[in-house]
Amino acid sequence: MHAALSVAMANKFIFPEFYSFPPFFTIQKVEATRRKQLSLWRELILKYHTDLKIRTLVVHDCPLWKNDDIDRSLNPNEIRVVMDDFVKSGHGEWENDVKTRCRVLWRKTDQLASDIYDWAVANGYVNSVCTLYELHSGDDVNGMSFQGADEELMRRALSILEEQGKCIVFKGEATEGDGIKFF
Repeated sequence: MHAALSVAMANKFIFPEFYSFPPFFTIQKVEATRRKQLSLWRELILKYHTDLKIRTLVVHDCPLWKNDDIDRSLNPNEIRVVMDDFVKSGHGEWENDVKTRCRVLWRKTDQLASDIYDWAVANGYVNSVCTLYELHSGDDVNGMSFQGADEELMRRALSILEEQGKCIVFKGEATEGDGIKFF
């Protein structure tokens, strides 16, 4: 994503109050304070990427690391601390070995599986079939946590449901045509 586009998108996001607190941009030395700070960074990264429907955080191009209004930013080592904590929390996965791109998991896989099954029950899909496309982009999923989610993540969530005996996935002619029958 271009830096100009990132800034334009960031302008549409409403930042929480703590983002304007200068010490937020310095990793704190006191353990309890640092834990709270990293929790706030996780919350911010997740909300920003979820609200703007951004699936991948490009570490060197993320507008969150700098707040021009207060003239503060994280240095590369602090960014690494924040990102390592984010991935360790289960809300992110490195897409490459050099840790420059992180897949943001808007919901953890088990949460997503639960959301999908709850949706299926609420919308009458138990003992019925829908396609992966309908589950990802259909009219019935507007506003759901899995709407527009990464296909690989959706498939992992469906695998969890298969293991629990709550659905079966069968192959269609094309990937988006794969069917899901819920039980």
